[in-house]
Formats: sequence, C-alpha cells, structure tokens
Amino acid sequence: MSLTLRTISREQHLAYIQSLPSASHMQVPAWADVKAEWRSENLGWFDDRTGEMVGAGLVLYRQLPKIKRYLAYLPEGPVINWFAPNLQEWLEPMLAHLKQQGAFSVKMGPPVIIRRWEAPSIKAGIQNPDVKRLRDIEADHIEPRAFEVADKLRRMGWQQGEDGGAGFGDVQPRYVYQVPLANRSLEEVHKNFNQLWRRNIKKAEKAGVEVVQGGYHDLEEWQRLYEITAVRDHFRPRPLSYFQRMWTALNTEDPNRMRLYFARHNGVNLSAATMLIVGGHVWYSYGASDNIGREVRPSNAMQWRMLRDAYALGATVYDLRGISDSLDETDHLFGLIQFKVGTGGQAAEYLGEWDFPLNKLLHKALDIYMSRR
Repeated sequence: MSLTLRTISREQHLAYIQSLPSASHMQVPAWADVKAEWRSENLGWFDDRTGEMVGAGLVLYRQLPKIKRYLAYLPEGPVINWFAPNLQEWLEPMLAHLKQQGAFSVKMGPPVIIRRWEAPSIKAGIQNPDVKRLRDIEADHIEPRAFEVADKLRRMGWQQGEDGGAGFGDVQPRYVYQVPLANRSLEEVHKNFNQLWRRNIKKAEKAGVEVVQGGYHDLEEWQRLYEITAVRDHFRPRPLSYFQRMWTALNTEDPNRMRLYFARHNGVNLSAATMLIVGGHVWYSYGASDNIGREVRPSNAMQWRMLRDAYALGATVYDLRGISDSLDETDHLFGLIQFKVGTGGQAAEYLGEWDFPLNKLLHKALDIYMSRR
C-alpha cells in the first residue's frame, strides 16, 4: 500500500477517530485545546489507491527557549496500523514533514501493548521476596508482534533510554492497570474484585455513601479535594483553569468525552474523580480525596460506580491509568498498584515512548535542559 501524508482539518481528524473502536484521549483533536501552551497540527495518512484516510495523528509542538525550533510530540500516537509490514512507509514521511515544520526532535508513544499480567500473578509476585519489579514476573500474555515493532523502530533510528524512557523519560505511563469488560458480565467483574474491595464496596453502601455526577460548576469543589490530595501525596497540583479548559474543550468536541464524579457521605464530598471516554475505551484519569471520612470507603464506592457506568456505555476496557512497575512495599508508589490490583483486572506494559533526534545537537541540549529541571 502506498501512502500520502498531509495536514488535515480537525473535522476530518475527529471523523476518523469516531470511525475506530477506540483511540487515546490524547489523540483526539480537542486535546490540542487542553494543551494550549503547545502549537498543534492534525496529520492524516491516505491510501493512494482508494484515497481513503487510514491513519491520523495529533502533533503538539513545543518551542525551545530562545530559538524557533520545536520538539514535536505525539502523545500515545500516532493512530496508525502499527503492525503494518511497511512501518517505515508510515513513519518516514511523518519525520520529513515534521522536520519541515521546524522540529529538531520527535517524541511519540506507540499505543502498542507488549505484555499483560493477571491480578493473581501480580499478587503472587508481591508475596515473593525475590520479586522486586513487575518485569520479574512471567507475563500471562505476550504480544510477539510488539517486539517486531520495537525492532523496526530501532533499525529506523528511533531511540529509547535504558529504562525504557527515551530522552527525558517517558511523559506518559509505560505501565497501566486495566479492567477488561468485553464479553464479561458485571457479576463476573465484581466477583473478580478481591475480598477487601468487595467488603469496602459493601461498607460504603451500608454507610450510605452516594456517588453522583458533577458538571462544570462543580470543578471548584473538585479542585478543593485535589489540592488536599496534592499536599498529602507531595505532588504539584494543576490549576483549576486546566480542568476548566479540559472540560470545555473535550465536552465541546463530544458532550460525553469527560465526566466528573463525587462520592459523598452525609452531604459532604469525600472523594472525586474525572473520567474520559473515547469509543470503547474509558479512563479513570484524575482522582482526589479528603483526609476525612476514609472509614466509609468513598473511593471504592466511586470506582465501582464509574466501572458500572463504563460498562453501561458499552466500554470494552476500564483503564485505571498509570502504575509504577515497582513491587517493593517500601516504595511510595506501591500503594497505587496494591489499590488497583484489588479490582482483578490486569497490568499492561506499553512499548513506551520513542525519540527521533532530527538535530542531534539540539536534541542533546534539550536532554541536558530537561535533566536539570
């Protein structure tokens, strides 16, 4: 198949995304409005024979301080046929085009999963003192074609750092936790939760925790809980304006793209979460909780409601997003994987992010700049 790459309109891009079973929420045209500090471009791949669009990519351009050269970034994209035998013919025109646009380096995240681990295997790994990382556990599912993709990328000159994070490290999580919903009943999903999760869901129900959906006007209340979480977990919170922009941009594109949930007890909001929907893929994207009311298990109640809603939407996967691959109980991120493993589900490892330095000198300079930040 011979291909042509060209800039497309947002409408064309959106129509293409809507024709697919799913794509990353970072590859929908409206994501460019969320990332307002980046310049953006929509790319389309066309089959020369039929003239039909067969791939798309959202490119975000970040200018280097003081010079008119850009880092071109395709988060969790582009959305192309990654297993095509002629992968070079997809990516080379893209590199040529981005170079013309003034890019000195390209970063992309192929949405290709290499391995999956089922919850029982992870639990066994956590109990084994010799196992320190997810990778030390034998995977339950392996995608051999993913290794071929990695091989082809290396041969083309794409690079990945030692730890899998190329250049200034993976921006998007390489390991995620997902609950598959396709061809399963809700009863099966619930049965797969561990005892603690099932107990906590029951506890919340008994205590009278209610889970409700919020709207744009509730984002200030979301921000309050999110900032409490940031202080507790030592991270720098995004400003309220970011979530307002996200809500407006995503829901203008598709009124059901982003949702907001609150778990409340006696009229007080104890935890909150944002949910993103693209086709059959549903993400729990940001979570927040107060320091009070934990004994009534609001977070478990909220996740169960979100999972049921995802199921009602016909989702094939409920994605709890990033986890660390560390299974060391002293690691500060260990609690995250422990919480998510309780849902049954599976951990998945993506191919990670890849860099292509179009200008080696500037690419190196960026690396140094990023490592000092």
